[in-house]
Amino acid sequence: MGGPRRVIILGAAGRDFHNFNVVYRNDPASEVVAFTATQIPGIETRKYPASLAGPRYPDGIPIFPEEDLPKLIKKHAVETCVFSYSDVDYNHIGHLIALANAHGADFLLLGAQQTMLKARVPVIAICAVRTGSGKSQTTRRVAGILRAHGKKVVVVRHPMPYGDLASQSVERFATYEDLDRYETTIEEREEYEPHIDKGTVVYAGVDYEKILRQAEQEAEILLWDGGNNDTPFFKPDLHIVVADPLRPGHELSYYPGETNVRMADVVVINKVDTATPENVEIVKRNVREANPDAVVVEAASPITPDETVQIRGKRVLAIEDGPTLTHGGMEYGAAYIAAQRFGAAEIVSAVGHAVGSIKETYKKYPNSRKVLPAMGYGPKQIKELEETIDATPCDVVLSGTPIDLSRVLKTKKPVVHVRYELDEIGHPNLEDVLRDWEFI
Repeated sequence: MGGPRRVIILGAAGRDFHNFNVVYRNDPASEVVAFTATQIPGIETRKYPASLAGPRYPDGIPIFPEEDLPKLIKKHAVETCVFSYSDVDYNHIGHLIALANAHGADFLLLGAQQTMLKARVPVIAICAVRTGSGKSQTTRRVAGILRAHGKKVVVVRHPMPYGDLASQSVERFATYEDLDRYETTIEEREEYEPHIDKGTVVYAGVDYEKILRQAEQEAEILLWDGGNNDTPFFKPDLHIVVADPLRPGHELSYYPGETNVRMADVVVINKVDTATPENVEIVKRNVREANPDAVVVEAASPITPDETVQIRGKRVLAIEDGPTLTHGGMEYGAAYIAAQRFGAAEIVSAVGHAVGSIKETYKKYPNSRKVLPAMGYGPKQIKELEETIDATPCDVVLSGTPIDLSRVLKTKKPVVHVRYELDEIGHPNLEDVLRDWEFI
């Protein structure tokens, strides 16, 4: 057409911005006319700011809901749609391909390696085949082993920039005050607090080239703590991928989870204590067929409530990690299992008592009706979560999120927290792996 190729990036406030920064920001042959957004509530209708978009985009780049894609293609004469988010099945991608093609645009998936930045220090990447597989506890386990061997570890977390993008370019979290300063959401706190509790510095944000250059200055080893089932932003020297036998087959049917499996050096098959042996074997077989060279580690995620006495015989409302239930598609998590295991008289549903955006979450994700998703992407939603909890007739709230929700939520109900950490079974374990790869 004689000018730069007109591009829309389909995203969810994370991978999309990284792909733009690495591939398109300084490419004179392309013009990104818009981002679209999905998965995360309230992130559309913002703008990718000029301070991050660079001099080629002095007005920034608008962000629209993904459902506007057909009219955006027509309005802006878009030639290429670049898919840039994660944790979707192949049917989902197929429908978007058809939508883009039917309206005259190409559909592009960037190669994983094309967007990986090279660090000056060793990198261990921890990714997964689905949201909720157990990346976070695996990252904590690896960090703990490295710290025990005297290594200076810094964690870089997959982006969750749900607030003011310009001020979130580079975020460094070392204290709880940092969490307040950056006005973090519940989802962010779930990922950062456990590392902070162990004295590990966490970086996150929007511009991962800048983040990398700052983080590597204070690290002997960088841990890439992945989000959803996305591929690493940094080129790993060791790539660990967590698989979930509670969802057997998903390791070969979700994007880009299968990509991770095929790239992995090590696959951790988690939750073998709660999955059936048959499903564990299905995952093992699929991993062996897709990546016969990968080292396989089996692990459990044992559940430990703070107080079992408050659970037995009580009406329990189980609150679980939000993304695990929403785009992760799970029906329950650690809190629901703990309620069953430790003798709850009844596990109460909050569906009939939900208000505002929490009510809408149940409509959009009916799989989560047994439990309450810990949705908290802003003060208004946190308030609606509090109102939903207080309106639900229960004796105790059992929280399966990785944080102390009482720091964020103000509820009239007593809250019991469930802890879960990775516990490898037999050998090879993760310490064996780190020794074999000469990290310890």
